[in-house]
Amino acid sequence: MNSEELGEKIVRVLKTIYDPEIPVDIYELGLIYDVFVNEDNDVKVIMTLTTPNCPVAESMPLEVEEKVKSINEVNNAKVELTFEPPWTRDLMSEEAKLELGFL
Repeated sequence: MNSEELGEKIVRVLKTIYDPEIPVDIYELGLIYDVFVNEDNDVKVIMTLTTPNCPVAESMPLEVEEKVKSINEVNNAKVELTFEPPWTRDLMSEEAKLELGFL
């Protein structure tokens, strides 16, 4: 499996994780800023939260890490939380905006 295929698999897993306050998955919400996969299949996910004092600030990065680690081809996974740039509605996919009535 090449890194592109693994990347797609990771995205599919990320799309199963939902923000508890918004009925849209974290990928479509734009909370995932970047996913890096190295030659050893170690994965680094750069993500943010809708607000720095989000009620799932502790649990969501752990859930993302655990779900990505559960992919057979993934050797290890690390989640880095950032608030730069801050999350805005503009980061949401068209699908998410439609779902939430922003379009």
